[in-house]
Amino acid sequence: MSGIINFYYVDEPYGEFSNFASFPIEIDGRTWPTSEHYFQAQKFAGTEHEEFIRSEPSPMIAAKMGRDRNCPFRSDWDLIKDDVMRLAIRAKFTQHKTLRNLLLETGESIIVEHTKNDSYWGDAGDGTGKNVLGQLLMELRAELRSEE
Repeated sequence: MSGIINFYYVDEPYGEFSNFASFPIEIDGRTWPTSEHYFQAQKFAGTEHEEFIRSEPSPMIAAKMGRDRNCPFRSDWDLIKDDVMRLAIRAKFTQHKTLRNLLLETGESIIVEHTKNDSYWGDAGDGTGKNVLGQLLMELRAELRSEE
């Protein structure tokens, strides 16, 4: 398979790639309802906000909690956020075999988080965004292939 795979909404094709998709992950002995929960909570690692986010049932509300500027982010967030996301998606795609297979079945396709809502993790809806999440998924796909 080659070409472009766009994803964003969990109920559409490749929605499993979304961090909002309901695939629990375990990292450092703790279970997170979604990779979004883990990612957002790490902005506040070691504080009570981390656990508040982890225990929130909805990934949408967890995301809103993580974006709340009334709670200060950890000072190194901008330096580590890509690695936090890398860890979250690695856990998700290695702990759920169906997801691993789905990612590998994308072949050489370009994977794009297609949304006007995000120009860093996504493509800004018009291709001008950085698509970092898509880039990390393609990086993980290559790593999983090399591990086979």
